[in-house]
Amino acid sequence: MSLSIEIRESRGVRTLHFGSDWVQGAMRVSRPWDLELAYTREMMAALILSPTWPSMPLSILQIGLGAGSLTRFIHRYLPEARQIVVELSPAVVGAARQMFQLPPPSERLNVVIADGAQWVVQAAQTFDLILVDGFDADSKTGDLETLGFYQHCRSLLKPSGVLVANLLSRSSGFLEACLTLTTAFDGRIRLLPQTPGGNVIALTSVQDTVSLDESALRTRALLLAESCNLDLRGLVERMISEAPGLPFGITS
Repeated sequence: MSLSIEIRESRGVRTLHFGSDWVQGAMRVSRPWDLELAYTREMMAALILSPTWPSMPLSILQIGLGAGSLTRFIHRYLPEARQIVVELSPAVVGAARQMFQLPPPSERLNVVIADGAQWVVQAAQTFDLILVDGFDADSKTGDLETLGFYQHCRSLLKPSGVLVANLLSRSSGFLEACLTLTTAFDGRIRLLPQTPGGNVIALTSVQDTVSLDESALRTRALLLAESCNLDLRGLVERMISEAPGLPFGITS
């Protein structure tokens, strides 16, 4: 089924829509490399858990392109990273290239037009980080929240790898998706506090990740703000206030 692509712009922010008011991606025209939407910033909270901190992930897989927000951010601020982006719709890829400054293909960036759930079945490369953010015009994910998909993604992660999934709290399948992720990753799941837009970011990992106390968490958030213009300090304070004294990490 073809998508109805619509581009809007207001107050310096350009947004992508699939024939409705639902925002599928956004870019501040004056700062195209930064992450405009809160949930995209929080998807990159996985950087805080890098096992080789302050080094960042070198191989990244994205399922779902949207307006290319995560792709632009990684391309700009993680210059050593290599990205593969899998997007189902050629029209979305075209819009990202024409209207959202998607970087051109290179050794660092390969955009593949394919069904993400099918692509991971045949893939052989392994990744440090997998980002899953694929929705259609009705905010449905298709097969991107099934146990089989998550298991295939896990098989593509390196031993220290992390998978990040954007989930919608108001979706009827939200709880099931959380339980499915929990099963696929043997209980290693961490849900971040819900964003104002209703997004809940799930962090999962193959192995237990580093556990950060409040001081280390704040230090890493500050360094990300300074090096990547990625300000997660508000998120960090929310997490600390909700679970004071408990370390931040992903464990079973």
